[in-house]
Amino acid sequence: MGTAFDGGKSGHIRLTSHPGSRRPPRFAIQWGAATAPARGPVVATVNAGGDRNAIGAHGGSYSVYRALAISSGAMDPQARPDLNDTAPVCDIGPHPQWGEAGKIVSLDPWGHRVAHDFAELIAEGVDIRPSIAITKARLTLHEMKEAIAAGRIAVDGDIVHEAGDVSVTKIAVDPVWWLPGVAERFGVAEQSLRRCLFEQTGGMYPELVTRPDLSVFLPPIGGMTLYIFGDPAWLGNEAKKLTCRVHDECNGSDVFGSDICTCRPYLTHGIEEATRAAQEGGVGLIVYNRKEGRALGEVTKFLVYNARKRQPGGDQAATYFERTECVAGVQDARFQQLMPDIIHWLGIRRIDRFVSMSNMKYDALAGGGIEIGERVPIPADLIPPDASVEMEAKKAAGYYTPEGAPTEDQLRAVVGRDLGKF
Repeated sequence: MGTAFDGGKSGHIRLTSHPGSRRPPRFAIQWGAATAPARGPVVATVNAGGDRNAIGAHGGSYSVYRALAISSGAMDPQARPDLNDTAPVCDIGPHPQWGEAGKIVSLDPWGHRVAHDFAELIAEGVDIRPSIAITKARLTLHEMKEAIAAGRIAVDGDIVHEAGDVSVTKIAVDPVWWLPGVAERFGVAEQSLRRCLFEQTGGMYPELVTRPDLSVFLPPIGGMTLYIFGDPAWLGNEAKKLTCRVHDECNGSDVFGSDICTCRPYLTHGIEEATRAAQEGGVGLIVYNRKEGRALGEVTKFLVYNARKRQPGGDQAATYFERTECVAGVQDARFQQLMPDIIHWLGIRRIDRFVSMSNMKYDALAGGGIEIGERVPIPADLIPPDASVEMEAKKAAGYYTPEGAPTEDQLRAVVGRDLGKF
């Protein structure tokens, strides 16, 4: 059963599933309300007592490190963040979508404004914490320097600087799930979703099944980072053209440059396109989701790499997805149904240039009411040789490509052998 730890000072363990913990929380949450006061604060800290109205803990998977810090005596369990001077560097919203039923179910649209919108409650001692932070930064990528040298990108001193770095607005977002909305998005009963979440996390959050009155869940998963090129105020302004790439994490390629997939080349291509959009008077957006290895994890991904290369006939497009399913039990666990939420949060209703070939991402956005203009594939010369099998498999499985899905002869040419039928 779940517990609330007090740092070992009293020796008392309070079970969060105990009947005494089932008193209605002081602050009811009216998800989808048009204002922050009407919606109510999300209170998820273990020290909140009767104010706590959410399941889980702030920081997602990093809450475990907080537990280690407290258990080792390095951190006071009663410590609270000092939010002075932490306000966002720019305004995001409120947008109409924040109050449109079902538009946003996987993040708190008011999560960056808590120090402002709930200042009086915080002053009274209520432990309300941000789940979104907004700052400014510069990106330094050798691919951007190459684009400048090749004349594809110009130094303007505002967006692109002499050293080749690019100015951006950067937003970190932790997940906050409205369970009724998440269940509806996936077409399952909320009770079934709660039970599955409880069981598949090893019973980590008993309130999922014992507290049906708590409908907000902070899951122990990674969040996302947004990179905005140009004026953030132009997001959602249909007079300003928007170029956007939604990118799912691939640490081996994104950070270390592994050539087995197209992830870093496509990410940096998206950054170049987003930069160009800003320079041309529009705005660029990169959404970077922490969904390593198709949300199956890096250990599983590396096991799949081995299985693909060691199978009879070697790595081949015909069995690309099959090998993943053999190891992981599913081909892809990213399930893009929740992905459009961040686009709605930014007030966007149209993406003029969508830098992605993914049919799943496109379908999720279109299904969420986002209009998409041009779809921009990765240039062929950016695809590493070892990633050709992956790319052809994805095209055959439904990824967008201007020339259409590859034929069997084209697939055979990728690896020089008969790959069979798809």
